[in-house]
Amino acid sequence: MRILLLLLLLLPGLLAAQPTPKPAKKPAAPAAFDPRQRPRHLSDEQLLDQVQRQTFRYFWDFGHPVSGMARERSNKSYDYGAEVVTTGGTGFGILAIIVAAERGWITRAQAAARVSKIVNFLWKADQYHGAFPHWYDGATGHTIRFSPKDDGADLVETSFMYEGLLCARQYFTQDTPDESNVRNKVGWMWEGVEWSWFTQGQNVLYWHWSPNNGWSMNHQLHGWNEALVTYVLAAGSPRYAIDKAVYDQGWATGPDYLNGKTYYGQPLPLGPELGGPLFFSHYSFLGLNPHGLKDAHADYWAQNQNHTRINYAYCVANPRHYPGYGPNAWGLTASDSYQGYAAHSPTEDLGVISPTAALSAMPYAPAESMRALRHFYDDLGDKIWGPYGFVDGYSEAHNWYATSYLAIDEGPIVAMMENHRSGLLWKLFMSAPEVQRGLTKLGFESPDVKKP
Repeated sequence: MRILLLLLLLLPGLLAAQPTPKPAKKPAAPAAFDPRQRPRHLSDEQLLDQVQRQTFRYFWDFGHPVSGMARERSNKSYDYGAEVVTTGGTGFGILAIIVAAERGWITRAQAAARVSKIVNFLWKADQYHGAFPHWYDGATGHTIRFSPKDDGADLVETSFMYEGLLCARQYFTQDTPDESNVRNKVGWMWEGVEWSWFTQGQNVLYWHWSPNNGWSMNHQLHGWNEALVTYVLAAGSPRYAIDKAVYDQGWATGPDYLNGKTYYGQPLPLGPELGGPLFFSHYSFLGLNPHGLKDAHADYWAQNQNHTRINYAYCVANPRHYPGYGPNAWGLTASDSYQGYAAHSPTEDLGVISPTAALSAMPYAPAESMRALRHFYDDLGDKIWGPYGFVDGYSEAHNWYATSYLAIDEGPIVAMMENHRSGLLWKLFMSAPEVQRGLTKLGFESPDVKKP
């Protein structure tokens, strides 16, 4: 007892005599990114590697820390908030992660762990008849509304997510906990998407449904636009497939579907005047291989290649006489601009070049895309090259250079460059049985589709 009392009396002095522990050093802040220090004099293959790898960092380094999902954009200029993550952009980011694993920028185990993290988040997150919303809170999994009435299911964003998830299921085939988890949960979630419910009993798919606003957005999915893959996946669903009549009477109708005109010497089977923004030929075709893909309405390789050539020829002709347009600087698609976000196209030309437009068109116009890539990197890199690759847009006419990056624009750069180089993502997506089933059901021909 006396010893205990003695120790208690001496303890303050003993503690005071101990050296004060030094606080842990904070990690040094990373040096500010200096685009002037980028590697120069690269071969074509080295430059493609450089751009793909740097762009991939948007999804890897900048992914949400809780969910692993892709953030909608790198800035907050639209007051989105730091927790907003995007479903379609994450689907494209999963494709970029697969490319990174295949090229050895990260290990396969790292890639599987990140995709497993995303899948676990989605497994618990809000869903609406199996479909995802456009935006989530990346920390909680609750829906963040995209617009006042768009606070529920977004069928197109859901299909972009499944472009990535089905490719991941086809890629991660090893018997490890993360790869097995990806395959299992992707399969279970995929089977639960009630595609046919989104027809309201009609022969057309509806883009949105809200638990608070029902079908009040009333947006029917008619072509031609970015959503062909939505109909293919809906037709291939194992439990909730749509009938072919939904494609014929829903998608393959409307004022912007059939075109048939010729622009700059290029016939355009489908789409609006002068083709519309180039993302029409990108988003669905990150997974769908357009080589030899045909149905009663179009040859989709010719459609996408001619759309690209029209966009290129328009920029070279430059009827509005914007400075900076030409054979090395072209590409009009939706992106940020000096006026805010805009769907740039030949009929909505604000003098803004969007790097994703030409770079994601590399399968369709490899020589023209490589010239643009060289110009963007070698000549304009001091202004438009950054920590996640090329910024979202620029306009020499307005001396404006974005500082923002958008998931929906960064992802196609990595994916379409890889499809040009190796066809990796086309092979994965087209190997999925449900994709083959959907294409066959809708009357498509493709060398990738097995004959029954």
